[in-house]
Amino acid sequence: MTDADTAQMPVEDFEELAHTAPETVQIEFINGKLEVRPPTDGTHGEIVMWLVRLCFELRPELGLYQTLGLVTERSCTGRYRPAGVLAPVGHFRGSGEWAAPDGVLMAVEVSPHRPARDRRDFREKRDGYAAAGIPVYLLIDRDAQELVVYAEPARGKYAQRRSHPYGARVRLPAPVAITLDTEKLKDYTR
Repeated sequence: MTDADTAQMPVEDFEELAHTAPETVQIEFINGKLEVRPPTDGTHGEIVMWLVRLCFELRPELGLYQTLGLVTERSCTGRYRPAGVLAPVGHFRGSGEWAAPDGVLMAVEVSPHRPARDRRDFREKRDGYAAAGIPVYLLIDRDAQELVVYAEPARGKYAQRRSHPYGARVRLPAPVAITLDTEKLKDYTR
């Protein structure tokens, strides 16, 4: 539902709303609908920081940017705030609040950890990242205690999907091309 006739509001109105929203509230525009991003917890932050440190250690020429606004979806009307966006250091210099997906190597989401969890990361956002042509999407699913790696975006979908349990060595495909030792993620389970 990214057609302007079926969207809740024009994307420009969403951007204005997002710009004036309090810092404590993060909103996204997913498939033409205003969505409030659930608050993160300390464990979410620890998982993201674990990944930031690994990416810096293994690929120091890349940065894993947090809370960056990203333009997504086929018609470029989506506005997401991934947990992390992997791109060359300096890539977003001069970008506004909502950066284009060109040059982004990977989008990262860490699922909320609660019984009635938010499923946007599993479907809508995954497809929005694919439609934007982001080569790799990494979903860290806290409830299932697994990493799900999506790759090879084509026609708004990822052609490849691989799941790996916490503790596995996970090879992220090119252009990311790093191997994650996920043993540390076991420390972040309940």
